[in-house]
Amino acid sequence: MTMRTSHKTVTFAQPFSLNGIDEVQAAGTYTVETNEEPLQGVSFPAYRRMETLIFLPSPPGGARVERVVKIDPLALEAAQKKDASIAALEGARHAMAGVARP
Repeated sequence: MTMRTSHKTVTFAQPFSLNGIDEVQAAGTYTVETNEEPLQGVSFPAYRRMETLIFLPSPPGGARVERVVKIDPLALEAAQKKDASIAALEGARHAMAGVARP
């Protein structure tokens, strides 16, 4: 069976957390890998997601260079939406601070 692997980067402006990761992760850019397998017996190309992984830096002082953690892609999407909404609120707050008031 042939697996299909895709990679993307996600960037968080704020620290974030995900289920399955004990500690809060720092704001920054992370690599996410998705592995899928082809569905058999269908008349068109279709794939089933097998796992989604995020590559994390090792904790400070850790012996590992990097670690890979299996995550829920829906939880990642929710964390990205939360991060974007916080960034939008911060931007609006800064814009309001620059507006002269009578």
